Amino acid sequence: MSALSELIDSLSVVERRDDVRFLKSPFFNQREDLQRLFDISCTDPSADRLKYWSFVYENEPFDDQRFRLLQSYLYKLLEKFLVVSHQLGDTIGHSLALSVIYRTRNMQGAFEKNRKLLESQLESSHLRNVAYHEKRYMLDWEKHQLKYRLDPTDVSTLRDLSARADIAFLSRKLRLACLLVSHSKVYQSGDSDQDQAWVMTLAEKEEFRRIPAVETYRLCYVMLTRPGDESAFFDFKQQLLAYTDCFAEEELHALNVMALNFCVRRINEGHEKYNREALELYKSGLEKGFIFDNGVLSRFAYYNIAAAGLQAGELEWVRFFIQEYRNRLEKKYRESLFSFNLARLEYACQNYGYVLELLQHANYRDILLNLSAKTLLIKTYYELDEFDALTSALDAMRNYIRRKRVIGYHRTNYLNFTRYMEKLVSLNLSDRTSVERFITALNAEAVLSEKAFFLSQTG
Repeated sequence: MSALSELIDSLSVVERRDDVRFLKSPFFNQREDLQRLFDISCTDPSADRLKYWSFVYENEPFDDQRFRLLQSYLYKLLEKFLVVSHQLGDTIGHSLALSVIYRTRNMQGAFEKNRKLLESQLESSHLRNVAYHEKRYMLDWEKHQLKYRLDPTDVSTLRDLSARADIAFLSRKLRLACLLVSHSKVYQSGDSDQDQAWVMTLAEKEEFRRIPAVETYRLCYVMLTRPGDESAFFDFKQQLLAYTDCFAEEELHALNVMALNFCVRRINEGHEKYNREALELYKSGLEKGFIFDNGVLSRFAYYNIAAAGLQAGELEWVRFFIQEYRNRLEKKYRESLFSFNLARLEYACQNYGYVLELLQHANYRDILLNLSAKTLLIKTYYELDEFDALTSALDAMRNYIRRKRVIGYHRTNYLNFTRYMEKLVSLNLSDRTSVERFITALNAEAVLSEKAFFLSQTG
């Protein structure tokens, strides 16, 4: 696919309609051949170059260099269309640009009118995030520029600008610090706490503790750098839920992912109460909408939300959730994710026959989902005392792990599950000494997501 084809393919129906108007505007384009190339590219995207050429230039002989230049010109125009569309949609950015224009043209009346409008736009919005503080700084800078021209002795606006600059800088710097720490935990990037120590010292000053964009990221950073400190998590969570409306969806998504990763880590360490904490964060994401990507709920979020609800014991809510948000999944994952989560719910409701029916007729192509399904199947066989089927399923699971080259945490976790399941099947539950040894081994196991299941079976 050419760069031009890829760009046109990315346009929505509405954007294509608007682009036709854009290309017909003589201010932006005075060439009809570019309009015709766009038309044929939209209506017949699989056509070859010769067909495109004949549609644009009719009986003229094909000229490869001229055709390439035509494509290049159209690509540049489409880029301009996207930029203009983006800028027209950014009303605050539009007003900021007007502030610069009016100030440089010394149009004081127009500047002041636009400044008041822009301040009203900024203050009427619920957002108090990094972007808000940066735009406030930019507006105050333009106000200072004009005021300084009228009275060079007045430096009062510079003091306000300095405070604005500190807030804008700190909120941006702390956001980046959180992303760096979060990234380093996955990719071992080598960033140290000392690199951010001076930023944290500044952010801890009283005047910044009242600023949501600074304080939220400061508390997030504390949580990320103190993984064993429960109070750090709860301080951050309280701040995040209290000031959700202050942040844009993209920021909220990232902040919630960092909080949820903390919960997942604690759950994997055996702290079951964090299932309810995770569920509360997920519910906030569903309610506010920032958990979606263009209206789509990721298969990972769908899986994890159902898991948190089940672990928290909110079975009826889980039934509502998996039904209500089924159609918000990507179509290719919809049926497999729905059937698996329904199977998990029916397992929690002890409807084991229905669990087997759901799992035995499903095709889970995703490796981790397949392993989760095999785990649930084996647990169901255990509940039904189907030990021959259980033994076969354990062998099949181990072979699957080796064949698919499952590595890292997941390999350890699922192999530990098969190992402890075999121990559980052969365990004499009447022999308290053996049971205590089994429990001790379980509690010492660092990687075992089904630890709670095994402990529940020891009576």
